[in-house]
Parts: sequence; structure tokens; C-alpha cells
Amino acid sequence: MPVLDELSGFEFEDVMEDVFRNLGYENVHQAARTADEGRDVLMEEVVDGERRGIVVECKHTDSVGRPVVQKLHSAVATYDFDGPKRGIVATTGRFTQPAREYAERLRENDDPYPIDLIDGQDLRELADEIGLDLYNGRIEILCDDTLRPYDPATSLDAPVAAAMRDIENLDAGDVSDPYAQVTFRPTVLVTAETDATFETSVGVVHRVHERDRLAVRAERGTPAPLSTPVGELVTNNRHATVELDEAPFGEVFDEMETRRFGETQTEYKEWAIERLREHHTSTVSYTGGNNVTYEKTCEPNRSDVTVHAVEAVYLPEIRQTTELGEYAYPLEYYAAGPSRVTTEDGIHACVHCETSGDGETYTYCANCGSINCVEHVRTERLEGTPVCTGCAVTERFMLSTKYFYDEANRDAFREEYDALPFYEKFMENVPLAAGVVLGVLVLVVGSLFAVGVL
Repeated sequence: MPVLDELSGFEFEDVMEDVFRNLGYENVHQAARTADEGRDVLMEEVVDGERRGIVVECKHTDSVGRPVVQKLHSAVATYDFDGPKRGIVATTGRFTQPAREYAERLRENDDPYPIDLIDGQDLRELADEIGLDLYNGRIEILCDDTLRPYDPATSLDAPVAAAMRDIENLDAGDVSDPYAQVTFRPTVLVTAETDATFETSVGVVHRVHERDRLAVRAERGTPAPLSTPVGELVTNNRHATVELDEAPFGEVFDEMETRRFGETQTEYKEWAIERLREHHTSTVSYTGGNNVTYEKTCEPNRSDVTVHAVEAVYLPEIRQTTELGEYAYPLEYYAAGPSRVTTEDGIHACVHCETSGDGETYTYCANCGSINCVEHVRTERLEGTPVCTGCAVTERFMLSTKYFYDEANRDAFREEYDALPFYEKFMENVPLAAGVVLGVLVLVVGSLFAVGVL
């Protein structure tokens, strides 16, 4: 194992922490790197409903002898844990025969603090089991879980159908099946605990004891936190994942892509630690013994942040495009079964301006297929149905602009208009007609005053 041998002792402890976490152990974290008393990694397991503590000694060396195993046995015995305890010695090299015999004897004698041994060959077998990349000593992310890309209780097209119901003048029969694309985007959930105490000469001035769960975008490039709505979508639905099986999903979607995880578990863990240190850094004021007010910047150390879990999951990003007449309308969202976070809503948006949003009223123009805000839709004069200002043919009648689907509709109305009596033509311009009526009333009233009737 030449590459693992090139790691420092501390780097090997980092690798083993990730190994045990991937093997399913709980509350895996490293002990303080000063005066660790033979305890490099601490973790827990549940066997038959009973929680047990485990102390791990990591030895990055060619050979491990009996004294190391004896030292760990004492460290396990004095480890403050309420319940059964055992120890593990992990090494990149091999164990001497006396070391193996000592560990076997503890088992044979039913010692309350048994010790298990993991040598370099065992690490190779673990590599096959959990994806340990021996070329760089890091845990590569292997993930088969995804949030549900659609709600199995309804249909893939249900979000589009629901959005289209808000559009006036649009019937369900006018909507064609959308073109559906799904991109399974790598995401990591990091669960960590920050526990830090800050003291001065006057005592404790600040404490941090917080448990955080970070949802991280895990594609190639620098890790980045997901937005709050998307992060909550992932954390709230992590328990309801399904297997990412491309065959059945390929039958549902027209196009499918699965992105690769861009970093290793160790790198996401380190990113989370630094982010939490920054997040929990604060400046506090306190009064010294001389009644002078001081300020202190309280920044947690790396050792104050314990990463308990690094969970990988795919987040489906769905893009459905619906064609109506001359236009195509996208609806893009992150999905977790029936739950969604919309990132682009091209349905509730006017094609002629930037007006968009659920609070607006939108109307469908069957003439060209456009969806329009109230400022860009009119009533077609001949048919009496909506037409948008973008495709309508216009002409002025009695000083009023009329809107038509096309020239044929305009010409048909022109024939009707020419056959109308004058007073009906006059009514084509309602404001003008109302103004004339008001003017006539004014003249009549004025005349009555003039002759003394009023």
C-alpha cells in the first residue's frame, strides 16, 4: 500500500475516521490531538439494541507490537463511557505475532474490553467494501440513493398541469405533453456538532454548543451551500430516498443525466468544518476585573467541530418544456416526490414583457400560443375572445382601435361595420359616445336654464 504509506500519522487518522463512518459506526470523531491517551478515534455502535463505545488507535507504521495493544486495552478500560466498550488498532502495516496472541487471549478469556486488529490487508478488503481510493488515501463518494424525481401517486406532468390551470382561456386539451429532462445532481449532507468554550481571566465569556446539518452542492468545483429552500427540501426528505436506477427512470423521462461527485468525503468534511468555524465565530464584550470593557473574538478551533456524518444523495432537477403554438414554456424545479422548489417558472410570465409571478393574471392567446399579462391581451372584436397585442391585426373604427386575429377577421368585421346604422357605429367608441351623450345633456340643461324652465 505505497500511497497510504506516504500519509502522515494525522492524515491516516483522517482516513480511518472516514472509513469507520462509511462502515456505519455512529458519532465517529477524532480525539484531541494533544494528550489523546492512546485514543485517536472515538465512536459508537448499536448491537442488539445495546449502545457500545469504541476506542481506536491508529498506527501509521510497518509493524505494531504487543505494547501498543496493551496500551489501548488500558485506554479502553479508563474511557468514560456508560456501557460496554471495546478497542480497535488499525495500521497500514502488520501486527507481530505477540500482538495478535494478546488480542486473541482477551477474546478467549471474555475480557470486558476486547481488542480487534485491522492490518494493511484488512484495509484492502475495506477498500472494496466502501470505496477507499488507495491512490490518494481518500474516501471516494459512492452513491445509489436519490430523492424521488416525481410523485408516484400522481404523474410526472402533474406540476405542469397544476401551473397551467391558473392561465385564463387555456383548456387542458390545448396543452401537449411536455418534454421532460432530469439531471441527478450530487448533494452531500454533513451533520456536525460544534462545542467550544471561551475563557478569559474573569471566567467563561462565551459558549457554543450547536448541532448543524449542512446541505452542500457536491458537483465538480468548489463546494457551495444549497439555498435554504433547497437545503430544507433535501434534509426533510432524506429518509424517503429511492435507488437511482436509470432503466425505469429512462422510461419516464425523455432525457436523463447523472452528474459525478466532484470531491472526496474528506474534502467535504474539511469544507464543512471551516464553514462552521466561520459561522460560529462571534465577537463578545465583557468587563474585566479592572471594570474596563474588552472585546474578544471567539473562533472555534478545528478540534471543537466534530463531524458525525457525511451522507451522499442525488437531488433531481427537473425541466419540463411545454409547446403552445409558437412558444415553448419551461418549468424547472428540484423534486422530492410531491415536494418541489421551483427555480424557473416560464408559464407564469408574459412573453411580451418581464412581468412574472403568481400574483399576476395571465391569459392564453389561442391565436399564437402566447401567455400574456393584462397589459398585453385584448378582446378580439369579431369573436369576442382574447388575443394578444403581439399577433393581433388592428384597425381604427370610429376613432377606436379594434383587435383581430388576422386580416380575414378584420375584413369580415369591416363588412359588418359598413352595414351598421350610424348610431351603432357610434357605439364602437364607447368613451366617445359617452362624451357626446354628456355634452348633449349639458346643452339641454343649459337651454332649459336659458328659457327659465329651471
